[in-house]
Amino acid sequence: MKKIVLASGNKGKLKEFNEMFASFNLEVVAQSEFSVPEVEETGTTFVENAIIKARHAAAITGLPAIADDSGLEVDILEGAPGIYSARYAGVGAKDTDNWQKLLAALDGKTERSARFQCVLVYMRHAKDPTPVIAQASWEGQIGVEAKGDNGHGYDPIFIAEGGELTAAEMSSEAKNAVSHRGKALELLLEAFKAKGII
Repeated sequence: MKKIVLASGNKGKLKEFNEMFASFNLEVVAQSEFSVPEVEETGTTFVENAIIKARHAAAITGLPAIADDSGLEVDILEGAPGIYSARYAGVGAKDTDNWQKLLAALDGKTERSARFQCVLVYMRHAKDPTPVIAQASWEGQIGVEAKGDNGHGYDPIFIAEGGELTAAEMSSEAKNAVSHRGKALELLLEAFKAKGII
């Protein structure tokens, strides 16, 4: 089984990756298992930050690396929280702190369109000059209250376009089929097949 290091310690993301890759003889291992420290995300875009994270994990572990940089863009907030989604309420903020701050920012507003963005970067090694990049989005809107306890991040307040359930009320299977990360993973798998990685 081929090992790929995930440039994240996020258990929710790790679970999603392993569910998607299970049938391809790929095992995704969290960088925390190799004592890889977090790297500062100094990029100004999801793509830049994902490359920084993948290169850092590959350099320290010597393994191929996948990094995910994702976040929520809210139109009326000019794309915020965007690349700062994980630390919207401050460095070290919990998921609940972040989405509570967002609900407060949207209080009384009727325009609540938003989308999740996901950029995945795969690097064969730290000096890979041609990383594989897959990007996808998931359109929806921000609800007025949190609902559901399946998922992570902003899932309890994000309602997918055309639906009534929040992402946190959906089953993992239903979410993976339509989510930004699920779609980006499908694109990444297609690229892996085209390049003979799987």
